[in-house]
Amino acid sequence: MQAATPNPFSSRVTFVILLLAVLFALLVLGGGWLEHNLGKVARAAERARQRFINSELLRRLRGRYPRLTRFVAARFARGEYLGLHLTVGFLISLTGLWIFSAIMRAVIHEAAITRTDMKVYEWLHTHATLTGYGGWSVLSSLGSGLAITVIGVGVAGLLAYRRRWIVLGGWTAALVGGGLLDGALKLAIRRPRPPTALDFLSHLSWSFPSGHSMGSLIAYGMVAYLLVLALMPRRGLQAGVVAAATLLVLSIGLSRMYLGVHYFSDVMGGFAAGVLWLSACISGLEVARRLKARAPAAAARPAPPA
Repeated sequence: MQAATPNPFSSRVTFVILLLAVLFALLVLGGGWLEHNLGKVARAAERARQRFINSELLRRLRGRYPRLTRFVAARFARGEYLGLHLTVGFLISLTGLWIFSAIMRAVIHEAAITRTDMKVYEWLHTHATLTGYGGWSVLSSLGSGLAITVIGVGVAGLLAYRRRWIVLGGWTAALVGGGLLDGALKLAIRRPRPPTALDFLSHLSWSFPSGHSMGSLIAYGMVAYLLVLALMPRRGLQAGVVAAATLLVLSIGLSRMYLGVHYFSDVMGGFAAGVLWLSACISGLEVARRLKARAPAAAARPAPPA
């Protein structure tokens, strides 16, 4: 009998799965380490912050530009509802916008990234198998419009039942706005799909950005955000939730490339746009939540004497 020829693609799939499992384990272990060493990390960060605040450079700037210095300091104050978290959210959104703009320009002008797209597409198409198509199709379905809609309606119903109206508004804005943004970007850029896209799609739409990648990052990112709020202050579980959501979103993006319905840059562009919108929605939701929390305290304060 002739010995069975080993399938090189199966070994590569096994390697990728093991790599993802190792990354997931590292994220969970890192979250556990952070949970046990959070005090040390926080004290070290506070010492660094105090050294920076008391530096000679900042003293000179405070003397020359007092109003500007107060404004910047307020943006990094942890206790202010328009402070540090909003600044971090703005920086993340700005980074997402910069990355998306760079990828979009490269796609429109057919720069080097489009050649990378073809190399990745041809390699995956050459080494794909029927078993691989089946497995990755299941993963891809988790980022479909139907799956996102079911998750969206289910979470919205739960939030409405619990009368979490502010969170419900943020959840709705994230999912509906993300869908509208994806459609507008596709119509604006009008990039054709890869040649084999019709093998897995009932009808063709524009390719850039990947709606599955963008929608799954926004939807599962919001689910992770809500679970992190619900699991406070159990940081180990919070880290596990974030790691699981990250792994799922990356797998959905990879599935779109494996199935040949999107190019590499489509998926990366979808992730960048998703990060931009997700960060903006979470930042806005955090501001609204903190404003609501401040309102009863402000109403309870005695009025100043006339």
